[in-house]
Order: sequence, then structure tokens, then C-alpha cells
Amino acid sequence: MNDVPPENTEQSASPLTPAPPLQSQRLFRVYNVYRIVISLVLAGLLFVDPAQMDQPMRLPAQYQSGVLAYLALNIIIGILLVQGFRPSQRHITLSLLFDILAIHFFLATSTGITNGLANLIIISVAAGNILTPSRMGIFYAALAAICSLAISGWGVVALDESVDNIVRAGSLGILYFGAALILQSVTRRMQRSEALADFRARSIMELEKINEQIIQRMRTGIVVTDQDGRIRLANGAAEELLFGLTGNHGHQSRVLPIALLEGLAAWKENPQKRPEPCQIQSAAPMIQASFTRLDEENSDLILVFIEDLSKVTQQAQQMKLASLGRLTASIAHEVRNPLGAISHAAQLMRESGDISEADRRMLDIVQRHSRRVNGIIENVLDLSRRRQANAELVDLPQWLEDFTQEYQQARGSHETRKGRINLEVLPRVPQARFDRSQIEQVLTNLCDNGLRYSQEQTGSATLTLRVGATADGERAYIDIQDDGPGISEEHRASIFEPFFTTDKSGTGLGLYLARELCETNQAHLSLLKDYGQGCCFRITFAPSGRLI
Repeated sequence: MNDVPPENTEQSASPLTPAPPLQSQRLFRVYNVYRIVISLVLAGLLFVDPAQMDQPMRLPAQYQSGVLAYLALNIIIGILLVQGFRPSQRHITLSLLFDILAIHFFLATSTGITNGLANLIIISVAAGNILTPSRMGIFYAALAAICSLAISGWGVVALDESVDNIVRAGSLGILYFGAALILQSVTRRMQRSEALADFRARSIMELEKINEQIIQRMRTGIVVTDQDGRIRLANGAAEELLFGLTGNHGHQSRVLPIALLEGLAAWKENPQKRPEPCQIQSAAPMIQASFTRLDEENSDLILVFIEDLSKVTQQAQQMKLASLGRLTASIAHEVRNPLGAISHAAQLMRESGDISEADRRMLDIVQRHSRRVNGIIENVLDLSRRRQANAELVDLPQWLEDFTQEYQQARGSHETRKGRINLEVLPRVPQARFDRSQIEQVLTNLCDNGLRYSQEQTGSATLTLRVGATADGERAYIDIQDDGPGISEEHRASIFEPFFTTDKSGTGLGLYLARELCETNQAHLSLLKDYGQGCCFRITFAPSGRLI
């Protein structure tokens, strides 16, 4: 966005280029006010006694008629301009030519070239060169000079006036050309300056638009707030991270969420200390906020940068699991062979008839842990081979109803395995975009866990699936609520970490894999807080219009 080059500036404001239409119209309105004032003055002078004048008028009747007609014409043009008439360049040119001829007519019918009205011609010529700074401006000067010489020549020949009038007319002609040349030069310079100013203004506006687009499309949230946390400005990423689930987009008098207000207060006390990561809501991702003054001299406004830590954590875990997957793939064959031999040997020993009950229990432990090790290897290999999501728009209530029926049928007819799933559909659920097979895998994992823990806690395998819409009405969600014992506060922050489990028989990869699959589909899996008895996991989908 450099300034316009000098050669381009010269070309854009050459003397052959007429003034911009809007500028000519504005100047012509000013000039027409001048014409009305002059015509009113001339009309007022008609009431002065001609005997008081130094020289007698040549054609007083024609002079009076011309002045009155000139006044009427200027008033009519003024009314048209007030009513919104936009004169074209042709109208402006004809008006200037008419002024030059009209004033010369007044000179010819009054006292000749020696009249003070001759000075008004200089103003008309100057106005012509300002309004049309081109060859037409020189034509105005030439026409005025010819008319002045013609009037003075007619006076010398027909009226026996002094020859000095011709010299005066020539001097006036020189003034006309001098005014035309000087004003054309000044006007060209002004046009070049105005063109450069317009170019720079457009460049600044384009830069502002580009900056606005960049800021709005940044995935880092940017918020401008005052000392009390009242939000002045927020980009799209900040709106999504702070208010994506509350429907508070664009509301006036908004303030930062409580978690960020606490971070802001801590930063004010110690600007050198980095604020701790926080979570706006239980269903929202973890975020990291950074604060800085918008202006060191004017410290009323504070700039807040908000990072979605789930993306950073996801990248780190993907790198870790990629390395782990390569390692597991390389040793899977070496581990599975002896693992299979151990499991097979334990099974053969268990089938032996002369084995004691204590040894049988030991063999059960060997087989159970063999299956667990094999499950860990399979899960890690699945993570390293995870495919991209094949997303499509889905009618969530209907899809969830089909999933519930198929899931319960797949669990079998045995009463202890079948369980009972209650499906609740809230009104106005928007469509969601995701990979059916991947989200089905997530729901299967969560339903298996929920039914198992509900069975252990209450003796009845019950589960509730609830589908609804977030407060902004743009995102659908699914709640998976069980009647189990719940998760302790100390374990809530770790349940989605790989290999973390409170079940001795679990691999610790189920919930991690579920969240990873949700992130692949631009959905977010979270554990809701303070949701009554048991656990309530929520899958919040991205707006249906967003492509994956």
C-alpha cells in the first residue's frame, strides 16, 4: 500500500482531465450564490438616478431588461439546485459562457469598457478555469478578450470614443489570460494533492478492512475491555470462546466472565505473573488469557488475548501418541507373540482337572491382564491409524433415536446387559455436521460406561440421552447422563488424559479416544459440573454451516 507514484499522479490530474463531478457541482453551487448576489446588486443599482453617473448609458432600456432577466435566470437556477438538481459538465460550461457574454452585454449597453463591470469578467474567467481546468478555461479567457476588444472597437468606430479604450481592453485581455494560466496551474496542483489524498484515504480504508478481516478470522480471541471488565470490542474467536454457549453475542454492556475477571484482577496486582488457565463453563474448553495495556500513555483500555488450550493440548497429545503409535506398531508383533503364548498356556492350565482353586484364581488374573495388555495395544494402534472425518448434515433427534434402538438391540436380550435408555428431545434442535460412524463410536463408549456404573451404583442399568440446542440456537448438543457414583473433584481434570483410569480393568484410553474423535468432528466433549447424581457428559457440535 505505497503512496501513488509521481508519474501516476501527474497522469491522473493532467490538465485535460475535468474536475470530478461532485467537486464541480459543489463549486458551481457556490458560484451560483455569487451570481445571485451580483445580479441583486445590479438590479438594485437600477434605482440609482442615471444623472448621477459620470457617463450616460448607451442603451438604458436594454441594460435594465438584461439585468432583470439575468436576475430571474440566476434565481431559477438557484431554486433548481436547492431542489436537488445536479448540473452536468455541459450545464456548467454553458452557464460560464453565458455569464461572460451577459456581462459584456451589460458593458456594451451601459458605459462601455471603462465601466467597473469589466472586473466581474475576471471573476467569471477565474471561475471557469477552476470549474473546468482544461483547454476550455483558455477558451473562456480568449472569448472574454475578444468580446472586450469588440466592445471597445465598436465604441471607437460607432460612438467616436477614445482609442485608449482599445488599450484598456487589451490590458483586460492580458489579465484574463494571466488569471486563466495561474488558476489552471493552482487547480492542477490542488487536484494532484486531492487525488493523492483520496488515494491514501482509500489505501487506509483498505488496510483497515484487511486488518479487520484478519482480526475477525484469527483463531486467537481478542477482546478490548476497560478497567472494570466491560467489553468494548471482541473478534469472532473471542465471541465463540466466551459466549458461544450462552447466546450473549453482540449484547450491549457485556462484561468478561467471572473467571476472566478474576484473572484481570490478579494481573492488575502483578502484571508480571501469567494468569492461570481457566474454564468459562463446564461444557467449554480450557482457555489461557493474556492481558496488556492497549496504550501505555492512556491505560484505560486493556487488550485481552484468549487462547484455546484444547487445541494446544490436542497437538501435544497427538505428537505424543504418534510417537507412541510408531513404537507400539514396531513392538506389537514382539509383544503379541509372547502375550498370546502366555494367555494360551494359562487357558490350558485352567482346563486341567487337577488344578487347585487358588491356582485357578491366579490363572484368571493372568488371562484378565493379558486381555488388558492386548486391549491397550489395539487402542493405541487405532489412535495412530485414525482416519479423517467424513462429515455430513444429520437430523440429530432422528439419528439419536435410531442409534438408541440399534444400541439396545446390540446389547442382547439378557436383562443384565440390556439396560434402559431414556431419550429426551428438546424443542428446536438444529442440524449437526459430523461423521456418523465416529460419533456413534463415542456414544457407544459413553453409554457402555454409563450403564455399567449405573448398574454398580443402583443395581439398575439406566441412562438418559438428552438432545437440545445451546442458548444461541446455533449448536446442537447431546447429554449422556448416568446414575452412577459420579467422579470426584480431584479426578475431573484428568479423566480425558490418556491412560488415566480409576478402573483396574480399564485401559484409560476410552474417554481420551472419545474426545479425540469429537475434536476431529469439530465437536467438544466435556463433563458437566453440578448436574445432580451421577455423571453427565455433553457433546457440543459446531454450527451446521461450518465445514469440517
